[in-house]
Amino acid sequence: MREDILFASGHTACAGCGQAIAARLVIESAGPNTIIANNTGCLEVFSTKYPESSWGVPWIHSLFENAAAVASGIESALQYLGKKNIQVIAQAGDGGTADIGLQALSGMWERGHNILSICYDNEAYMNTGIQRSSLTPLDSETTTTPVGEKSFGNPTLKKPVAEIALAHGIPYVATASVGFPQDLQKKIKKALSIRGPKYIQIHVPCPLGWRHEPNLTYRIARLAVETGLYPLIEYENGVLSSARKISVVAVEEYLKLQARFKHLLNNEEEIKKIQEIANNNIKRYSLS
Repeated sequence: MREDILFASGHTACAGCGQAIAARLVIESAGPNTIIANNTGCLEVFSTKYPESSWGVPWIHSLFENAAAVASGIESALQYLGKKNIQVIAQAGDGGTADIGLQALSGMWERGHNILSICYDNEAYMNTGIQRSSLTPLDSETTTTPVGEKSFGNPTLKKPVAEIALAHGIPYVATASVGFPQDLQKKIKKALSIRGPKYIQIHVPCPLGWRHEPNLTYRIARLAVETGLYPLIEYENGVLSSARKISVVAVEEYLKLQARFKHLLNNEEEIKKIQEIANNNIKRYSLS
C-alpha cells in the first residue's frame, strides 16, 4: 500500500456503503499520525479481511463492546511514553456505541481521555443480521422488529447519544452525515484540534439494511438532513455553536426510497408521527 493512502480500495463493503465512504473521509481528515481502535462490526469485517487490510495507519480490532476501553489504554500508554503528536480514535457502529459499548464509552468520557470517539450510525446491527439497535428509528422494519398486523416496526425513538455525551461535560460533540462530506471533514479536524474527549455521530446509509438502491446513498443521506430527521449540529463546551440550516423537505420523500419503511407509505398516522419528530428537531435547533 502507498504511504499516502490511509484507507485503500479493494475492501469488501457492499456497493453504496455509506460507512466505507465515511471511514475514508474520517482517516483522510485525521492524517497518518493516528491510531484507531475499532470494535467488531461491518467496518472491521470488510476492511480487515485477513491477511489484508485497507488501513494505512495502526489499527486495532477490539471486541464488540470495548473499542473505547482499548483506545483509553492506547492514549494512556502514549502519555506515559511522552508521545504527544499521535491522535487516537475509537470507532464503533451504532450497536457498539449506543448499546453494548456505551459503558466503556461513558468511562472514557468521564476519565477525560484525549480521544475522538466516532459512531458510524447505520441504524441497526447490520453485520449480524439487521437487528434493531437503540439508534434504529421509529417504525423501521428490522429482523427483530418485523412488520405485522400489530406492529409498524421498531416501536422506540433513537437514543439521544449526543445528549448523553453532553451530559458528561466533554468539550466537543457533533453530528455529521456522509451526505455532507465537507462538513464531516471540517468537524473531524476541529474535534482533533481540541484537547480532551470528543464525540461525533455520523449518519451512514446502508443499502443492505435500509433496502435502497446503492446509487441512492448520497441522496438518502442528504434527505435525512433536509427533512430535519438528522440535524447536523455542533456543541463546544456544552453550548450549541452551529446547526446547519435546511430547506425543509417532507419526511415521506426520505421514507419512500427505503423498503424498510415501505409499510408506512399508505399510513398517514404513522407518517405524521415521524414528521412530528422532524418538526421538533427543526424547532429545537432553529433549522429553517
